[in-house]
Amino acid sequence: MEFSDRELEDLRQIAKERGTTMKALVREATVADIARHRALQEGAEVFRRFFADNAQAFADAFPDDEHRPHHPGQAA
Repeated sequence: MEFSDRELEDLRQIAKERGTTMKALVREATVADIARHRALQEGAEVFRRFFADNAQAFADAFPDDEHRPHHPGQAA
């Protein structure tokens, strides 16, 4: 893994402040990012299912936001 000189210095400083090694710090950050990524993916999937399951309720509640297909000759 490569880091700029500035990034390395920042990592060293943060590791020192936390009383840990740079390796442990980078691993912890990586594991946390993986967990956040998974949570965002799962949350997005839950939202998509919720929206799909309730599409008609959303359409009824927000009729002005409904996408209407354009037909040839129809004004946009």
